[in-house]
Amino acid sequence: MSEDPISFNQMVAGITEFIEVAIHTILYVRQIYPAELFVRRKKYDTPVFQSRHPALNDYISGAAKAVGDELAHGTVDKVVVVIKDKEEVALERFIFSVENMVEVEAFDKNVSVEGAMTSTSLIQYFRSFLVKLCMIEAQIGQMYLGDNVSFAVVLELKDGEAPSVSQTKVSAVE
Repeated sequence: MSEDPISFNQMVAGITEFIEVAIHTILYVRQIYPAELFVRRKKYDTPVFQSRHPALNDYISGAAKAVGDELAHGTVDKVVVVIKDKEEVALERFIFSVENMVEVEAFDKNVSVEGAMTSTSLIQYFRSFLVKLCMIEAQIGQMYLGDNVSFAVVLELKDGEAPSVSQTKVSAVE
């Protein structure tokens, strides 16, 4: 018997967790922080990297929570991880497009969505992305910018949407 499709809330939780894992991996792969700051882990049956720095982890966790809150409200078009130089100029962008997420009524958010992905197919999708992400250095080369880079997590909302009331201020990590 095939696995049931996931619910809206399961999709939001899955994407939120994936975004958090992807941010850590992007920071490692693009060498935004020293490699020694990261520990190798396994998620979605693939190797990933996670920061060991408490303040950085809090920032990433807070950003992922804000993404999840907005996903739950259906307002997000894209989540963008921007790598910036010391003048705040964007050097690279990693864009996670979630504009095609299904919209459901509030009372249906815990009910399986007909035609939605199963949790197995969602995990395979996440694994595929992370494997490609870990190979990015070979495709676009290393960034040799030393200590002069930072990053930001930016939410692009759907046209006509405003951020939800439950905004969380996330302070930057230097």
